[in-house]
This record gives sequence, structure tokens and C-alpha cells, in this order.
Amino acid sequence: MRRRINPLATAIVLAAALPAALPAPSASATVAPATYVLARAGELTITAPVAVSLGSGPPGSQRSAQMGTVTVTDRRDPASGAWTATVSSTNYTRTAAPVVTIGRANMSYWSGPASATQGGGTFIPGQPTAASRVTLAAPRTAFSHTAVAGVNNASWNPTLVLSIPFSGVTAGTYTGVVTHSIA
Repeated sequence: MRRRINPLATAIVLAAALPAALPAPSASATVAPATYVLARAGELTITAPVAVSLGSGPPGSQRSAQMGTVTVTDRRDPASGAWTATVSSTNYTRTAAPVVTIGRANMSYWSGPASATQGGGTFIPGQPTAASRVTLAAPRTAFSHTAVAGVNNASWNPTLVLSIPFSGVTAGTYTGVVTHSIA
């Protein structure tokens, strides 16, 4: 999923006002307003893989796979500040009869370290190691950037781990959505 913070385009026109104490311009001089146009502010975007398969496994097992590269690109002006990438998940549902659900709390995530960064500031992985993985029962911080540093970007390749319950599941294909967002 890609969430965008819309760019801001602003034009400012400054008109020079002459105080009364200054002499009037000669007939041959023309007075024109001074103009200044602010450059268009850039965007803060996130891109993530469209789909990933965790394969198959029996009840009581775990399935894991790297999701593919997630990238945050911050092209906002230097005073824009920090950003935080968040990850969340839906439940995983088998849509064929009988409909069965594996709760999102059974999906774990860890960002791992950055695979690439550019720009200044500090890039902070949400879960730098497998030991720090978290369930996606609630939205979690995937990655963040601190300090005012202007244009920057970070990429990482997160790992998803699905714990298949011992009971209450039926053979079939389960589908859910992992969403990355940026603010």
C-alpha cells in the first residue's frame, strides 16, 4: 500500500510599497511587483511488494518468508522532520466453504536492519532481529527516521512468520493483507 502526503505548491507575490518620503519614480521608470515562487515541496511515500506467499504447512507449524523490499522515500523540504513507517495486518481467511479464519495475532513481523539508506539523520529499525519480532495483533512501528535531515530514504526486507493453529483450521488457501503506511 502506498500512502502519500500530498505535495504543497504555494506561490507568494511580494509587491514593493514605496514609503511617502521617497521621491516618485521618473516618468520613464516603471514599478513592477517583485515575485517569488516557492519550490514545490516533495512527497513522503512508501512502497511495498504487492503479494507474498508463505507456502503451506500443517496445523501447529510456522511458515516464514521475507516479504521483499519496503522503501520509504522522503523528498519533503529539510524542515519537514521525522517519519514513522507503520505495519498492520488483517486476519487470514479461507474464503471457500467452510469459511475459516486465522487471526492476525498469529502473524509476526520483524523489519530487520536497513538494506539501504540515503541522507542524514538516524534510521531506526522497528525490530532489528528475529528475537525482537512482534505480532501484528495491533499496528506496529516497522521503521522510523529521526532528525531534520532533508531528502532521505530507507529500504528494508521484513520477515513474516505465520503460526498455524493446532485446531480450528481447514486445508485450503488463506488470504490476508499486510499494510505498510507512512506518516
